[in-house]
Amino acid sequence: MKPLTLIVALMLVGAGCTVGPNYKRPTVDVPGSYRGSAPSSQASQTDKEQPSAIAAAQPPQPAIQSLGDEKWWEVFQDKQLQELIRTALTNNYDVNIAAARILKAQAELGIVRADQLPTVNAGAAAINYDIPRAKNFPNTASSVNAVDASFNWQLDFWGKYRRATESARANLLAARWAREYVISTLVSDVAASYFQLRALDLQLEIARRTLDARKESLKLTKTLVSGGATNMLDQRQAEQLVAVAAESIPDLERRIQQQENYMSTLLGNNPGPIARGLPLTEQPHPPEIPADLPSALLERRADIRQAEEQLVAANAQIGVAKAAYYPNISLTANAGYASSALSSLLTGPAGFWAFGGTLMQPIFSGGRIKSGVKYTEAQQQEFLLIYKQTIQQAFRGVSDSLVAYQKNREFREYHEQLTVAAQDSARLSEVRYGGGRASYLEVLTNETNYFNAELGMVQAQLNELLALVDLYRNLGGGWQS
Repeated sequence: MKPLTLIVALMLVGAGCTVGPNYKRPTVDVPGSYRGSAPSSQASQTDKEQPSAIAAAQPPQPAIQSLGDEKWWEVFQDKQLQELIRTALTNNYDVNIAAARILKAQAELGIVRADQLPTVNAGAAAINYDIPRAKNFPNTASSVNAVDASFNWQLDFWGKYRRATESARANLLAARWAREYVISTLVSDVAASYFQLRALDLQLEIARRTLDARKESLKLTKTLVSGGATNMLDQRQAEQLVAVAAESIPDLERRIQQQENYMSTLLGNNPGPIARGLPLTEQPHPPEIPADLPSALLERRADIRQAEEQLVAANAQIGVAKAAYYPNISLTANAGYASSALSSLLTGPAGFWAFGGTLMQPIFSGGRIKSGVKYTEAQQQEFLLIYKQTIQQAFRGVSDSLVAYQKNREFREYHEQLTVAAQDSARLSEVRYGGGRASYLEVLTNETNYFNAELGMVQAQLNELLALVDLYRNLGGGWQS
């Protein structure tokens, strides 16, 4: 019993022995605020860092929730858009593929975790043999019947299997965060594609309305030409205005159908029409965006969490590789019954048993173990750099989106003034032409400017909404359920 007692003692001592580095979250350079955030937000952040006497006397203000913390149905309030997003989250292939990868990671964790446990097998055998007589050997005929059970346990004395389980568990979490990132991206893609579709619808509506108005103007010009009140040049210029408006319609119709086909793919459907909700000009969006502190982004963004879990998995693999330097200890046991007669298999002196342990110490492997450790260490450094790069790109994405939303909003406001001025210029030129105080060239120029200003206004409104979508995604929103 002394060897058994020694082995059990080694098991108890080695239960807490795990080679390899324990994971610690790396230190990253986190800015105090996002570049491009609203001046009021930056000022309030400065006040928090350097409170004045007046500010200290005031009661603390409640923290403003970041846009990234809001649910996607709170940000995108168009009911039809919400229905499209729900359909996409159910049917989209990328989301379902990500879910399948989670199941695969769960199974891999179960496989790796099983290495920490003993294996028990049972078997039965019945062998009859007849060896023919040979020189100096008599004829031999006999039979062997046996039932047995075997036990084998690879002791995790150095934490090899525990590190492997730690790595597999981190890979499972990484797969889950990868799915959340796919969901966040899908929500943003569906919203952006929907806004682009509604912008094309509005541009088509403008083109058709402009075409109808210019056709009426062409009729009037033809009447004036036939009455001798003007010349053929005015008619040709009026025909140009009609052609410009007409040629844009088939191109917009093509783009609308292609956009619908793209959205159908996002929804997991075959190409087909897409239901509409609110017009582009009625889509609600906040004038200012609360962005929260950059440090909160590390916990909110799914791709950053995924990159960190991959780093955890790579860090644990170093312990797996280093454990190969140490002895491999295993326990084996076997017990059962064996007899030449099946009827007496479980009676009489037919029982047998065996128990033992083995220890295997690697001595020479041609540098395989050392290279394996170097490989895992290099892999850990790779994922460390990927983690830091992901964070840096996340900060840049938020800053770009903040300045894009702010500047696109300003651009849209200025373009509204341009559109109003262009509309008034077109109206006045029509009045001047009707009074004989201007040529039709003036009408042509101002009508063209107004038409282009209207289409540009739609694009300005779209850019503002797309910047909102991009900012919401960069702030880590969209995956919350």
